Amino acid sequence: MQNKEVKKAVIVAGGFGTRFLPASKTVPKVMFPVIDRPIIQLVVEEVILAGITDIVIVVSRFTKEIQGYFEPFTALNELLEKNGKQKELEELKKIESMANFTFVEQIPGRIGNGVAVLSAREAVGDEPFALVWSDEFFIADPPRIKQLVDAYNEFGGMILGCIKTADPLAGNRFGFVIGDEVRDGVVKVSQIIEKPGVGKAPSDMATMSGNIILPEIFAYLDKANRELEPKQELYWNTYGAVPMLKDNYSAHAVEYKNYRYFDTGDRLGYLKSLVELGMEYPDFGEEFKTWLKGLKI
Repeated sequence: MQNKEVKKAVIVAGGFGTRFLPASKTVPKVMFPVIDRPIIQLVVEEVILAGITDIVIVVSRFTKEIQGYFEPFTALNELLEKNGKQKELEELKKIESMANFTFVEQIPGRIGNGVAVLSAREAVGDEPFALVWSDEFFIADPPRIKQLVDAYNEFGGMILGCIKTADPLAGNRFGFVIGDEVRDGVVKVSQIIEKPGVGKAPSDMATMSGNIILPEIFAYLDKANRELEPKQELYWNTYGAVPMLKDNYSAHAVEYKNYRYFDTGDRLGYLKSLVELGMEYPDFGEEFKTWLKGLKI
C-alpha cells in the first residue's frame, strides 16, 4: 500500500519559556530574534524547504502573540505603504503568505509535549505529519525536514530524526534508539529509551527535534490523557511512539546529514546561535568578527 503523502507539519509553540524569564513574561521565547527573524520563523522556513506549506502551530494563552506575527497586520501595512517603506512592506507580506497557517490552542490542564501534539488532532486529521519543536532549528543540506520526508517516502511508518553522539552527558539530554541498521545512518527501531542517564546511552543514535508521525498516535495520546493521574506529564514518545512500537507500528531512525544544529531553548544556546550566525550575516558579518577579535577576554 502506498504511503499517504506528508502534507502537514505541527510546530509545538505553547511553552512558557521559564528559562528566559523575565524577558519571556511578555514575549514568547520562540519570538526572540535571531538577528532579524524570530526563532520560530526559522523553524517554519525549514518546514517549507521540505515542500510542506500546511502548518499547524500549537500555541497557548502565554504564546498567542505568535499568531499575530504570521497574520496580516493591516494598519502597519498601510502605514508602511504610506511612508514609502516598500522593502519592509514586501518582507511582511512574504511572511504572511509563506504558508497556510492554522493556529490551535493547547488543551489546558495537563502539561507535557504530548498534550500539544494531541491538541493538533482535529487540524491534522487522518494524515501523517511532521512534528517539530519551535526552539531548535537546523541548517542542513538537504534541509532537515526534507531528509525526514524522503525517508518516510522510502520506508513508511514513523521517522525519528537523530544525530550520532558518543558524549556521555547526552544520556541526560536526549532519548536514544535501539535497532538494526538498515544502511549507513538508518536504523529500523525496536526500542526508544528516553534520557537513560549520564553514560548510559544504549546506542549512539540520539533522538532530536523533527519526526514524521502517523495519525494513529492521537488515539494513544488520548487514551493516556484520560488514564494518567492529573499531575503526570504526557509525553508524545513515552505514551505515543513507544506503545505504537510495541503494537508493531514500524519506525526508522534517520541520522541527519550535513547539518548545523542551533539549540535556542536556553540562554547559552541562544547566545551561541546569535554569535555564530551574526558572524555570517551579509551586512555586517566581517565587521562583527573584527569586533569580536578585539575584545579583551
